[in-house]
Amino acid sequence: MRPTLLNSCAWAATAAEAKFRINAAPQTPRASRVVALDAGAAAVVRELADQPWRGTRFLSYDASRGDSHRAPDGDLADIVLDASDGPVRLSEELIDADFMMMIATAGDGATAATAIGNACALRGIMTAGVILGHDHDADAAVTALRPHARVLLVTNDKNDVAEIMSAVGA
Repeated sequence: MRPTLLNSCAWAATAAEAKFRINAAPQTPRASRVVALDAGAAAVVRELADQPWRGTRFLSYDASRGDSHRAPDGDLADIVLDASDGPVRLSEELIDADFMMMIATAGDGATAATAIGNACALRGIMTAGVILGHDHDADAAVTALRPHARVLLVTNDKNDVAEIMSAVGA
């Protein structure tokens, strides 16, 4: 049986340490944002958005639009992201956010990862990056996300994304 983030004591070195493991989601939900940085990640984010989450907004970045993702005032650091209710500016999404997860399957979203990572660092928002896949495209995604995510996970299992979100209280 594979250990999960929420219900396993596999990370504890001893039984004595295991008794201090918290196996419940945090009581106060985070104001989370989950951003798909490429088309492959967007499919995963759409699946996640169909599940019940507390205080989480799901967004995506489309690198193929180029300059259309520059904010109206031309600020590259304030990119435009797609949400279910239309385009939004990164700066608006971060006003009340306290957790940002970036998901990638390729290196296409390097520009967005830089903008998001820098904006979150300036605001003290916790960041995480999840890279789905272990092939050459995953290498490009690692290069794009590594400087901008405080926590980085490379996995083949898209269910790990939901596990992380649950663990942080999303």
